[in-house]
Amino acid sequence: MNRVGFIASSLLVALALLSSMMFVVDQRQYGVVYALGQIKHVITEPGLNFKLPPPFQNVSYIDKRLLTLDSADAEPMLTLEKQRMVIDWYVRWRITDPQAYIRNVGLDEAAGANQLNRVVRNAFQEEINKRSVKDILSHKREALMAAVKKEVLEVVKGSNPWGVDVVDVRITRADYVDAITESVYRRMEAERKRVANELRSEGSAEAEKIRADADRQREVIIANAYRDAQKIKGDGDAQATAIYARAFNQNPEFYAFYRSLEAYKASLSKKSKKPLKIRSRSSLCAKFAVSASVLVATPNRETSTSMAM
Repeated sequence: MNRVGFIASSLLVALALLSSMMFVVDQRQYGVVYALGQIKHVITEPGLNFKLPPPFQNVSYIDKRLLTLDSADAEPMLTLEKQRMVIDWYVRWRITDPQAYIRNVGLDEAAGANQLNRVVRNAFQEEINKRSVKDILSHKREALMAAVKKEVLEVVKGSNPWGVDVVDVRITRADYVDAITESVYRRMEAERKRVANELRSEGSAEAEKIRADADRQREVIIANAYRDAQKIKGDGDAQATAIYARAFNQNPEFYAFYRSLEAYKASLSKKSKKPLKIRSRSSLCAKFAVSASVLVATPNRETSTSMAM
């Protein structure tokens, strides 16, 4: 029984020792094997590997993928005209030599990102001091990014290489500081308001001009219409007068009777609140027609009587 337990415990210890001696390197990583605190060797290919059990040998991993470093702060930088600008940027970089990286930078990616951030920022500050705002905001931005990348590569690949490669340096935003931006915005707003007021005043003047022209045309149209109406009314009155004249000439007695009725009507309307009801002109015209027919018929009867005699 004791022998079985001893064998089982021995197997467990052997398995634990074997598992501590094996490690797997992922294809996205470097495997760095340390022997008593010193770098023994670096494994760059993925797969299963073996080492001595701790504390004789240990293994750590470093990312071999393309990494991105974004600008951490927004401290203003001075241009050639002493204008304060805020530059946001990012850097694409990777670790190419893990041994040099560990010796000169640090044990993980964060240490390299911190030092690279300082170097990139200093390079941007130096290059922006040589350029104007127009160069930074125009198509010459590409030249600025190329110059910064060149300076960063000179540092990381200099006499004391970092074991990293800087693939690209890009500017994501270049703008004035908030105080200057607000001032520019206010100035632009005032300019837009001035232009808007000018356009409103010009529009008002044009509207008054159009309104005055419309009023003038309306007066001309009304005057022409009144003239034509008076002309038509005058022609109608002339025709009516001619008709009345011909009718009254046919029967002067009826005309005298009609004039006397008009005089009675005028005198009575002044004295009484209830005006005298007199037949309308149409009824008088009808009476006049009857009288005219009677007058026409009277000579015919006289002629027939004389012929009978």
